[in-house]
Amino acid sequence: MKPAHLRATTLSLAIVMALAAPGLHAQDAGAADAAPAASATDIDGITVTARRRVESIQDVPVAVSAFGEEQLKDLQATDISGLQGAVPNLNIVQGRGSSNTVNVFIRGIGQPDSLQTFDPGVGMYVDDVYYSRINGALFSLFDVQQVEVLRGPQGTLYGKNSTGGAIKVNTRNPFDDQGGAVEVGVGSFGRTDFRAYVGEELSERAAFSIAGAYLKNDGYVEDPVTGEEYNGEDTLAFRGKLALRPTDTFTATLSADYTRQDNALTLGQPTAPLIRTDLVFGPVVLHQPSSDEYDFRTRTSFRPDQGQEMTHKGVSANLQWDLGEQWAVKSITAWRKLDTSSFIDIDASEWELGDVLVEVDQEQFSQELQLQYDNGGNLQAIFGAYYMNETLPSYQEAYASDFFGLAGAPIDFLRTIDDDLETTSVAAFAHVNWEFAPTWTLAAGLRYSRDEKDYWRTTSTFWAPVMAALNETVAFSGKQSWDAWTPSLSLQKAFSDNVMGYVSANRGFKSGGFNGRANSALETTSAVFDPEFVWTYEAGVKMRSGDGRLTANFAGFHSSYEDFQARVSEVLNPESPTPSFSFPVLNAAEMEINGFEFEGSARLGEATLLSGQASWMDASYKSFEDLRTTDPTNPAYDPTLHQHVPFSPEWTARIALQHSFQLGGNGALTIGGDVSYRGDTWLSVDNRPGLMQEAYTTAGAFAAWDSPQYAWQIRAGVRNLTDEVYKVEGQEFSSVANIQTAYYAPPRNWYLTVRRNFDF
Repeated sequence: MKPAHLRATTLSLAIVMALAAPGLHAQDAGAADAAPAASATDIDGITVTARRRVESIQDVPVAVSAFGEEQLKDLQATDISGLQGAVPNLNIVQGRGSSNTVNVFIRGIGQPDSLQTFDPGVGMYVDDVYYSRINGALFSLFDVQQVEVLRGPQGTLYGKNSTGGAIKVNTRNPFDDQGGAVEVGVGSFGRTDFRAYVGEELSERAAFSIAGAYLKNDGYVEDPVTGEEYNGEDTLAFRGKLALRPTDTFTATLSADYTRQDNALTLGQPTAPLIRTDLVFGPVVLHQPSSDEYDFRTRTSFRPDQGQEMTHKGVSANLQWDLGEQWAVKSITAWRKLDTSSFIDIDASEWELGDVLVEVDQEQFSQELQLQYDNGGNLQAIFGAYYMNETLPSYQEAYASDFFGLAGAPIDFLRTIDDDLETTSVAAFAHVNWEFAPTWTLAAGLRYSRDEKDYWRTTSTFWAPVMAALNETVAFSGKQSWDAWTPSLSLQKAFSDNVMGYVSANRGFKSGGFNGRANSALETTSAVFDPEFVWTYEAGVKMRSGDGRLTANFAGFHSSYEDFQARVSEVLNPESPTPSFSFPVLNAAEMEINGFEFEGSARLGEATLLSGQASWMDASYKSFEDLRTTDPTNPAYDPTLHQHVPFSPEWTARIALQHSFQLGGNGALTIGGDVSYRGDTWLSVDNRPGLMQEAYTTAGAFAAWDSPQYAWQIRAGVRNLTDEVYKVEGQEFSSVANIQTAYYAPPRNWYLTVRRNFDF
């Protein structure tokens, strides 16, 4: 029996060839003892679950990319943000100032604020379970069978409606992935990794698996005064599964997972002067940013023991009954718990201007039921219902004792916040796939969604005696619901065995909510924001050559995006000696987004793979209702504030090449490299010059040796080979001390891993 990571060779190789994943690894490169099914013409073996059933990827009228375990390694991805550059029009990076948050945009649509009162624009799923927060969604890739990225609204099939797309992480199945593996690694910044997996059949009716990972590095940002290191990781994670098939018509997979993080701060760099308002001297510049290239040295006002902690855990049960040859019932039940306690230095300086503590205690329960039909020929259907209840209390403190001063002396300031959000989501959906004539297939779906939110918030300010008269407590509560019908429609034509074309239309919906930064009585009067909606129209072609050596997938799309939920930062009374600020959430904008995407691969000979992706996107506002840009009499008037849509570069591209050398009785060696390009990218809704990253190019390289029987693998690689310094995220709170903080990708870094596979 081959090791666990080789059992699905057919799927892994086919995904590589068809989807421009970088991964033609040594054991798939024509090695004599590779699985017999793995061949250059095994395109029909490509399967994804983009439409909640297993299908050939060439038959799915959806823009979808997929990556198996070895392909993720070839991407040199250690967490889900490693997909950056590999998928057309995908922006996925670590969230601003947080070591456990992911910021993800697909085709210009995502969540532009990390506050927990916003819903994600891109749905994140693990084993079909929806993760409702971007906190805790920066998944470490330690037990992954496959990752799928679906682009465009997901409104008629998925657990929670989303406007931008969905990312599905599928972990290993104990029946399919038996055996064991242990992997250790070292690398730059004091990196030490340990990963382990064991899976085994207890009988023909039961199998189990246990996976674990310990990931640690010291970080790549240093405080130049204290020498403390930041932007590192200290993660411990486990997952256990029990798979049962007590009868030929019933299967169950029970899963439990636990992740614990105890990380240092995540620090960025101020990109604009930090300003104190002094009651005697007026505006005083506390920090003037350097014009030199960032050297990954940043001060902080927090102590070394004030870091970012997270505990994330959950259990799920995935059950399926076959009711006959045509009908099946599936149930997905899950409970999840997320606890975080994170200090975030928003101003990234030794000054106390935008320093916060955010503690979240989130719990969610979800239940999905599906009734599946397949007549074995030209008709398939799914009917489903979804329920989720989420409770989300949080406690926050904001420290800004350097924001105001009196003749050079700081004035102590503390804001405390308690809030509690409960969300109940219900939905019903149906999707039908009908081949109404030879080579012609019509798919139609409809979903009804209703979200109800019950929110309560109180905030209190505590000023030093000189400004104690400004102390106040503001509280408000609200309860509101939003609902929507979201249809989908697609028509596809198989022009030949090797060419398929499709057109589709899909509507996405993201519910409204409450502004979790409404700090004054005036702001509470407009604390509710409305839902977002998007219609996306798409046309695509998926093709391969007759011998399977060339593949190419094309997609063009047009999205009409309404009521964009924009969090902005405003000064309310700039002429006052004690100006106040607010962070309203505006249903400000209508957007038009047009784009084109390509993914392709070429098998050159028996051991060389050339692959790549290229995408173009034009995202623009048709309107943006903000008095700072529309009213010249406004003291903060700036018509340039919203000229660019955030996280929407015009061009992204990647090309990867790798080759495998057979070493006879000494195994095989694979070497590979890639080059990625990303165009100008704005990192905040309010366009600030310091929060724009100009176009840049990065490169990476790796080498992997596999022993003859795949018992051993040694892998080494370098990320950011050219040591490019570039921004990936931004904090924009310019109404508070002019805070505009950029966060950077790691500099050049290397790693070395050794893996031992076991066959029980």
